[in-house]
Amino acid sequence: MENKLLNSIEELESRITFQEEFLGKLDDALSSQQQQIMEIQRQIEVIMQQLKSQQQEMPDTPEPPPPHY
Repeated sequence: MENKLLNSIEELESRITFQEEFLGKLDDALSSQQQQIMEIQRQIEVIMQQLKSQQQEMPDTPEPPPPHY
């Protein structure tokens, strides 16, 4: 009976160790993804600023039609 109890405890300790390692890996992956998201958001902001700048530089009058041949 005591041997069975010790085996159960060892199995639970093994599972906890595995879960702790797995949670650590998940935390690392989440942190990496968060950094990537922040970088992508920064790049989108730069692109949006560039688009706004280009729109302001464009004339409001439409281009004349091309000459017909």
